[in-house]
Amino acid sequence: MNTRSLVLPELLPLLEEIPTVDLSPESLPAFRSRLEQTAGQSFLQAEDYPVTLERLTIPATDDTPAIRLLTVRPRKEATGQRPALLHLHGGGYFAGQPELTTTQLCQFAQELDCVVISPDYRLTPEHPFPAAIEDAYTTLCWITRNADTLGIDTARIGLTGESAGGGLAAGLALLTRDREGPTLLFQNLVYPVLDDRTITGQPDASPVGGEFLWTRASNTFMWTALLNPVAPGSADVSPYAAPARATDLSDLPPVYLCVGALDLFLDEDLAYARRLIHQGISVELEIVPGACHIFDQTDTPVATRSIARRIDAMKRGFGL
Repeated sequence: MNTRSLVLPELLPLLEEIPTVDLSPESLPAFRSRLEQTAGQSFLQAEDYPVTLERLTIPATDDTPAIRLLTVRPRKEATGQRPALLHLHGGGYFAGQPELTTTQLCQFAQELDCVVISPDYRLTPEHPFPAAIEDAYTTLCWITRNADTLGIDTARIGLTGESAGGGLAAGLALLTRDREGPTLLFQNLVYPVLDDRTITGQPDASPVGGEFLWTRASNTFMWTALLNPVAPGSADVSPYAAPARATDLSDLPPVYLCVGALDLFLDEDLAYARRLIHQGISVELEIVPGACHIFDQTDTPVATRSIARRIDAMKRGFGL
């Protein structure tokens, strides 16, 4: 189904700027290179914000590799311990880095008066599940152990991510609950990847999702690389990799979830939100009409409004 006529006019230039590509092992190097260029450009724009950026490293141990971190904090003097926002970047689990959305991280740090910490987690296909989520959990525990040095309040740690990073954040919330790890105040999930079964083509799937930017073919490549050697759609998929597989969604942090109406992940995100609500979890859901994947990474009114709502949700999550 041709859905171009359903796309918000202000987002049409995005479709020209980033041609839709069905990702594969052959196209992956070029995709990674493009995201590296985007990250470099975003990082340079950080000088427009009153924040300080620092790259740190969590040392390797016998059980975990070294993990590079990007931290962003306001330049103004803190009046006390600041909240911490653990951010997990997107990129299909096989590309991307913390600097990919540096300008948004700067905006978060400035407007929330918080310390943003984003790990450069291991990527697929070189490092399939559970590498990324273990890196995320290691980072979360490191934050709490180093709270005094970082100047953060361990009672105020929030979690956010986009796309694959949103799915990783949802999985991390489940893993942290089950391991009785550090307390998380909220999950701020933006068009999160949640369900490997989307690649099987559910009969009631939206016919208007997935034409642009992130296609079913790319989704199949992503899940196959992430779950290897487990087959996507099989009974052996871990809920920490595909949070929609979790049967118990109780005792999770409150959720803010945003997704575009034309995003391939719309159906799985709506289903997850509904199940969270049914199990007693507070959910704030935003569906953006006429929006495709990564719509918020544009200089458009719809992106500005959505980011403002995202920040407002995190303010409330931090009690600001």
